[in-house]
Amino acid sequence: MEASPLNVQPSFHARSNSLPSRQHPITSQIDENVTRLRASQSASTSSSMGDKLNCLQDLSDYVDMYLQLPRTQQALAQEQQRKFVDELLDGSLVLLDVCGTAKEVLLQTKECTQELQSILRRRKEADGLANEVRKYLTFMKATRKAILKDLKNLKHMENQLSTSSFSRDGETGAVISSLKQAEEVTISVLESLLSFISRSGTELKSRRWSLVSKLMHQKRVLCGEVEQKTNEIANAEAALHSMIKSGNMKNVEDVQNKLQNSEICIQDLEGLDQS
Repeated sequence: MEASPLNVQPSFHARSNSLPSRQHPITSQIDENVTRLRASQSASTSSSMGDKLNCLQDLSDYVDMYLQLPRTQQALAQEQQRKFVDELLDGSLVLLDVCGTAKEVLLQTKECTQELQSILRRRKEADGLANEVRKYLTFMKATRKAILKDLKNLKHMENQLSTSSFSRDGETGAVISSLKQAEEVTISVLESLLSFISRSGTELKSRRWSLVSKLMHQKRVLCGEVEQKTNEIANAEAALHSMIKSGNMKNVEDVQNKLQNSEICIQDLEGLDQS
């Protein structure tokens, strides 16, 4: 399998003395990570999401180092940059809240998934099993409401950044430009993450059938295989919706497999916080 462009270990590159640019190496690393993240935004599988989050972590580390540089602090200390600094601080608080929501949602979803798997293994009576499945689906619906609120906050930040103006001239302009680009791509990646973990299973199933109706048999098979791997969390939810709708609580093997895949997907995303 071809390596993702995001799976590149960050490193500082020595710049030739003959080059007219005197860009700081940390600035170069920020630019490289921003470029890779922008190029990756079309991908939406759990593995590509993991790559994006790893790259976002590298970007965050470089931004932290960049903010410690005397030249950065001097540029931001100027009185005329007060508004931008205040917006940057406010934005960082929103991003921290969003990250906290995503982490909590992943944790709770994993716990609910594990609990439901345990119940399915014990094979309760049909009525009791149906009630447990409905509880899980209700929980997933509630998480989407919480995530929707954060998505609205991110969209508001995105709109503010797109309408803000500043001079790109000189050292101060270069500092603001680097920080603004980092914030923009961070918002974009977090929007992708929240959309990924909150995507409705019924929506996924509907899209799959829509595609099926338009494609030839050969393409339909391929599409089904790709779609199955696209969002394990939504696939599990779709299977549970189908179980409730059909009323068949006996054949649970397929549902158990999808729940297990969903749990693995969540663990992969959670593991990035501990790496």
